[in-house]
Amino acid sequence: MPIRRLPPSVVNKIAAGEVIERPASVVKELMENSLDAGATRIDVSVEQGGMEMVRVADDGCGIAYDELPLAIASHATSKLVDADDLFRVHTFGFRGEALASISEVSRTTLKSRTHDNDGGWELEVVGGAAGELVPCGMSPGTTLEIRNLFYNTPVRRKFLRSPQTEMGHVTEAFTRLALANPHVRFTLRHNERTVYDLPADQDIPARIGLFFGDDLARDLIEIQSGDDEIRLGGYVARPSQSRSHPRMQYLFLNGRFIRDRSLQHALTEAYRGLLLTGRYPISFLRLSMPADAVDVNVHPTKLEVRFQDGGRIYSHLLSALRTKFLSTDLTHRLEPVKPGAATSAETGAAVTADGDPAGAHDPDAAVRMRQEFVRWAQGDNAPTAPAPWDLDDAAASRSAATVVAQPSSYTSMLPPGPPLGLHRVAPFRPYPDLGRTSAPPQPYQPATTPLAETPAGPAPSEVEHHSANPVVAPSAEMSSGTEIAPADFAEPVRAIQVHNRYLLAESDEGVLVIDQHALHERILYEQLRAKVNAGALESQALLVPEPVDLPATEAALVLERHEVLARLGIRVEPFGGDTILVSSYPAMLANFPAAEVLRSIVDQLVVEGKTPERRDLLDELLHMISCKAAIKAGDRLTPGEVEALLADRHLVRDTHHCPHGRPTALVFTKEELDKQFKRT
Repeated sequence: MPIRRLPPSVVNKIAAGEVIERPASVVKELMENSLDAGATRIDVSVEQGGMEMVRVADDGCGIAYDELPLAIASHATSKLVDADDLFRVHTFGFRGEALASISEVSRTTLKSRTHDNDGGWELEVVGGAAGELVPCGMSPGTTLEIRNLFYNTPVRRKFLRSPQTEMGHVTEAFTRLALANPHVRFTLRHNERTVYDLPADQDIPARIGLFFGDDLARDLIEIQSGDDEIRLGGYVARPSQSRSHPRMQYLFLNGRFIRDRSLQHALTEAYRGLLLTGRYPISFLRLSMPADAVDVNVHPTKLEVRFQDGGRIYSHLLSALRTKFLSTDLTHRLEPVKPGAATSAETGAAVTADGDPAGAHDPDAAVRMRQEFVRWAQGDNAPTAPAPWDLDDAAASRSAATVVAQPSSYTSMLPPGPPLGLHRVAPFRPYPDLGRTSAPPQPYQPATTPLAETPAGPAPSEVEHHSANPVVAPSAEMSSGTEIAPADFAEPVRAIQVHNRYLLAESDEGVLVIDQHALHERILYEQLRAKVNAGALESQALLVPEPVDLPATEAALVLERHEVLARLGIRVEPFGGDTILVSSYPAMLANFPAAEVLRSIVDQLVVEGKTPERRDLLDELLHMISCKAAIKAGDRLTPGEVEALLADRHLVRDTHHCPHGRPTALVFTKEELDKQFKRT
């Protein structure tokens, strides 16, 4: 076959295949052009999800008469002068492909008027063929009307979905640009019905509330951080607001919505221990940096970018979020369920329009819990409704059967040396029984660095992450500056235990309902992590090492990670074949068989068929140990034990959530109680 130059029509259709995927792509490109034109108002109208018509009108600078034919020409743009401009892009568009591609696969009408002219001009383009310019009356600005998208490329049109689905994509494209530009008035209409009418100069939480509901807008935490070159601002949601997907993570770079796996990883790391497994945080964050520090010319839709110093951006985002969380009270506050919330036929859980639970937990169960509390307050001490947020202790139920419950044997089970918080040995006893004779411990000084690595592993400041950008964990950045103390909580003055699992405590705000297992687990986790970092975690040597038979693959994993296990006081060595010899393990787990401890560790070593990173593995093992060592739901506590547990709540950080992300306490405000008792 001879080599020949492709006709311009074919070139534009190929470009349309890369840039124009569906009606939402048209909306995005036209709205970005309006923003580049300096518009202060942008009106978007669509019919049948955009498949029949898309119209975008703005009050921007307009297009001059003699430049209108160039506006629809391929690779014609006013936003670039030379190649060097590609490395300091300040505008949304710059390729000069959008209008040429759109007009090639649709029936396009372009109207525009500059502010210094009395009238505008109109140009019709059908399948890439432009007609004659004719005068028209209009206000200053530009209006583009796109009809019958993909009418001349039926192969592309048949892949479009239903009007409802396409409208969902249009709304998402509209939302991204509206969130990034609160100074602009936006309207969106579908089939002559107004969907959104967003006023200009609207504050971000109010605009977020219009898109996603007032409940989310009330649970936002403002983030502000930066230096001379990098500025980070915006909002993230409290851990009580999360989703089962990452689509609610909005990140804007110099006003442009982007997707970046490295920054998404930093966001996930910031919420580590605050969200349940499988839940994703919600964010609306804006990054500002010099245009020459980022390359936006790596993808036709400009959704992906390449940072000059990706590790620095990663560390900055992670450090800013964690620092903010450390100084914020993240205690879960219960809100009443809205009457119109849909419920799942199987679980009775309230769900939102997108099928997600209305919050991280079951709101119907929250209502049942509130009703149970009201009945208890009225004198009914024998409620029967199930507890809504009981931790799943299936992994620890096997070991619970092995715990000896003789009070006289308690002190003999303690490891030598100073006590480590509230040890999980049966039965649980407060600090007085631990032989404490000195003054109470000093307030906990939270560590601002992640778990240190072993000398044989990578440096603490390095973390592997498969991304186009290098990733550096925040070590020096997070440890610099003043240390952040745990958020201040109102000191409970009285507390009782109910159902052998919850603690009711009075606070200045109202009433706290505390999950005893979740709280103790967090306390132990923080104390364990501090001891591991200091190299002072107590281990118990076995007089006779215990052999443990494992499958060949699991035995190999255990031996491969023996250095990490040794930092936790678990020393293993090969014993021949597939047998592992355990010579010591954490003193806190003295009541659990060594074989059971090792098999629990194996479960942490294999996560979805891949080996976790060293730091992640160490963290997961601390989660496992603190969960096993903590008091359980069903353990009866004496008043002294309750007092000791609540006292330790103020000595560690992040006590609002257990290491697995479950809330440790719920707040019933005085106003909510007054409402339930009909006092308001």
